[in-house]
Amino acid sequence: MKRSMLLLILSAAAGLLATPVEAARKPCEELREEIATRIDAKGVTSYSLQIVAPEDVASGRVVGSCDGGTRRIVYARGAVARADSAPLVAKADQGSAL
Repeated sequence: MKRSMLLLILSAAAGLLATPVEAARKPCEELREEIATRIDAKGVTSYSLQIVAPEDVASGRVVGSCDGGTRRIVYARGAVARADSAPLVAKADQGSAL
């Protein structure tokens, strides 16, 4: 009886510990949209958000991790997107400077 109760408690604890891992596995596109919404709400008009592999972060600020930690979202203020880096968001307003 005690052994089955212990197994039940251990399996419940293991299930609870596994839940945050699955919850943290957010798709990059979804997280990028959430970050872009927050940046836009602060009035920033010229920036780019790029999704890159962790080893490819060369410049900018890492503002998120997605796909279970296999990718990073990098913010660059006032940046113009390069064709080879394929940013998911690039915003620029000709009338204002940051």
